[in-house]
Amino acid sequence: MEEQQVGSLHFQIDFSQPLYEQILDQARSAIAKGEIALGDKMPSVRELAQELRINPNTVMRAYQELERDGLTEKRRGQGTFVTSSAENVASFRTALAAKYIDSFMEQMESLGLSWEDIEKYVRGKKDSGTGGYGL
Repeated sequence: MEEQQVGSLHFQIDFSQPLYEQILDQARSAIAKGEIALGDKMPSVRELAQELRINPNTVMRAYQELERDGLTEKRRGQGTFVTSSAENVASFRTALAAKYIDSFMEQMESLGLSWEDIEKYVRGKKDSGTGGYGL
């Protein structure tokens, strides 16, 4: 896995995985976490493609998806910027958290765990503070 910084974005690229999805997921995460501030300029498509040594169309596709998500906005002649709407980012972050929770619950239920079991594991993990499960 290769790690690179382009502007204020950090990317860990695994060339065995779809590049478009990696760029999209890592940019979404950085915006949702606030690692990139509202209104910040994103690296240009060309700059990001050159730094990551990938096809510009791959970057363009990820940027288009970020814009559809409401996380970025294009400004004619200036480039792509993180949205200035805190509400858009908060809404996306909430949707992302719900998606992660759904995935977690599906995995726990596939193990045959009840809600009480899941709650016990989560509380044990939180209370241990050492990475253990305290069960």
